[in-house]
Amino acid sequence: IDWDTVTVLRTKGPTAAQARSKQAILAAQRRGEDAETSKRWAAGQNKQHSITKNTAKLDRETEELHHDRVTLEVGKVIQQGRQSKGLTQKDLATKINEKPQVIADYESGQAIPNNQVLGKIEWAVGLKLGGKGIGKPIEKGPRAK
Repeated sequence: IDWDTVTVLRTKGPTAAQARSKQAILAAQRRGEDAETSKRWAAGQNKQHSITKNTAKLDRETEELHHDRVTLEVGKVIQQGRQSKGLTQKDLATKINEKPQVIADYESGQAIPNNQVLGKIEWAVGLKLGGKGIGKPIEKGPRAK
């Protein structure tokens, strides 16, 4: 047996965090390896669906740069539905995983309509908020095809 040879079974690579560090990326680039870096949008922030103003959409609208807002009618329906269920704005917000301010904005007609949020409010208060028959109860049952 030759006692001078050393057998390395495995070398551990850098951890994911180390591999992403600036030094590791620069070192890899110096060695001539391919290093792909991409900046993620809103990474590490809790942004689920913040209301972003779509500039192209705003340009197509009037020169006053404004978005369509929820109508007061919809706001009143949300308010009535919420009160009939005995919920506060905060209770309703908690129920649909939104901030209380979101509910306040919808009820006062300040919110820019978001179908995802409107859908959740509709189910929570049990009243239709869009299309024909605003304020009518939602029929729970098999959906028409």
